[in-house]
Amino acid sequence: MDLRLKPVQASDFEAMHELRMAAMRESLERLGRFDPERSRARLAAGFEPAHMRHICRDAERIGFLSLMPEGEALNLKHFYVRPGEQGQGVGAWAMAWVQRQGRDVRLSALKGSDANRFYLRHGFVQVGEEELDIQYCWSAPR
Repeated sequence: MDLRLKPVQASDFEAMHELRMAAMRESLERLGRFDPERSRARLAAGFEPAHMRHICRDAERIGFLSLMPEGEALNLKHFYVRPGEQGQGVGAWAMAWVQRQGRDVRLSALKGSDANRFYLRHGFVQVGEEELDIQYCWSAPR
């Protein structure tokens, strides 16, 4: 598996929005919260190409992540892998890159999403809970 992270351009927004909707659709539908316009607005609110990377296999974009500086830590605002690519080690590969950045990592995951099990497997600890999301933190080795 030849995986690479590649820079994001402003012109990538639409393709990234489509990928985000595909990755989140099942979890959001289970909660009765799937809404393409809300999805677009959430991605747009955190769309900062300088802090985003495409996850690519060969030349094909199969996911993306957004890792924003937040004080001394990093906030993993977006982390999506195309549904047909999930369960094949792509997420674990990208998470290893995130954790090699040497800083604590914070994130929120939708309640009821399979992503919660993924984050727990990768050493994240639940630190909070809201109506729809669970907050996690991973502490970088000191």
